[in-house]
Amino acid sequence: MLAADFTDRVRRQADGLFVRWRGLGLRTRLVTGGIGAGVLVGLIAWAGGARAPALDALGGAVPVVMATIEQRPTPVFLDGIGTVQPSNTVQVRARVDGEVIEIAFREGDTVKAGDVLARIDPRPLEANLKQMLANLARDKSQLADARGNLNRLVSIGEFAARKTVDNQRALVAQYEALIAADEAQVDYARTQLDYTVVRSPIDGRTGLRSVDVGNIVHAADASPLVTVSQISPIAVVFSLNADHLPEIIDGMAAGTLPVSAYAKDNKTLLAEGSLDLVDNQIDQTTGTVKLKASFPNADNRLWPGQFVNARLRVSIYEGLSVAATAIQQGPNGAYLWTVDGEGRAAMRSVVVNRLQDGRALITSSLPAGQKIVLDGQYKLQPGALTEAAAPQPEAPVAGSSQPNS
Repeated sequence: MLAADFTDRVRRQADGLFVRWRGLGLRTRLVTGGIGAGVLVGLIAWAGGARAPALDALGGAVPVVMATIEQRPTPVFLDGIGTVQPSNTVQVRARVDGEVIEIAFREGDTVKAGDVLARIDPRPLEANLKQMLANLARDKSQLADARGNLNRLVSIGEFAARKTVDNQRALVAQYEALIAADEAQVDYARTQLDYTVVRSPIDGRTGLRSVDVGNIVHAADASPLVTVSQISPIAVVFSLNADHLPEIIDGMAAGTLPVSAYAKDNKTLLAEGSLDLVDNQIDQTTGTVKLKASFPNADNRLWPGQFVNARLRVSIYEGLSVAATAIQQGPNGAYLWTVDGEGRAAMRSVVVNRLQDGRALITSSLPAGQKIVLDGQYKLQPGALTEAAAPQPEAPVAGSSQPNS
């Protein structure tokens, strides 16, 4: 009975207030509504600001994943896409005309410098060499006769006419020059004959051959007999942003820079090598510079024409580093949340020098070993009480090898 009377009384009071509200002027309604809205906003702000102290009073700390600032040697890498190239490539061509009478290799064979690859019919060149040798022998005999005549003329002294002696000396000199030409012709004929045996000029692996036994080849042919490529050692040419040139040059001045070659998945390590050179000019179209690295490639995991991800280690960073997930961005730049000995959270500004393999290399006045927050930052306010929580399983790894912008 009492509850029913109370309900009727409240309803009558509400009806009376509504009638009075309708009786007010428009201006009075607006002013009264504004005051009510301001009171409501103030109550909401008070409730939000008092949330953290209320949690502290109730013992409700914010759960966060924590770690520490570390100071340890951290390799600094630069990543680029590269192409595998043989150290040396030779297109083996015929140097004389003739019929191919033998192919002495199989496609894909590994050959040594000097190994026979093919033979060309030598008989025409052998005949030419014999002719040159015969001409040399003939001219040598004529020279011997001319020298004998000269000696006889000289031996009779004043009884020989001076003109006759001079003519004989000129004839001897003529035959000596002719013999020198004959010897050159013999050397040339021997060289041409040697060219009938086609040899590999380098160590390497043969590719597809373009001729078979019985074909006629010419020294002027455009296509080679076969291409030999040296793939052990092998080279990788890759490009990097030219802005990295100073640190690359500084690294090369300090010693040999190691380079790793990864497969397209950027996870499978194919080979380890070293940087050989930096190209002598920057590509102004792309703003990049080319670099060349060599790899022993004893297991032939790198192959000419293959695309790889090249990773160059330019230096070792000795400063502070944290997990990249700890870094937050605010209006004043990068910052992170620290946790003091009482478990209270605070915001501290840092300078991020580089993001490297999921870690941020930073400059800060914070000491190594300082506790920081890795996850759960969105729940924090300055001074909030925190408690350690277990990290989420299979958390994604953040970071790259590019400098922070």
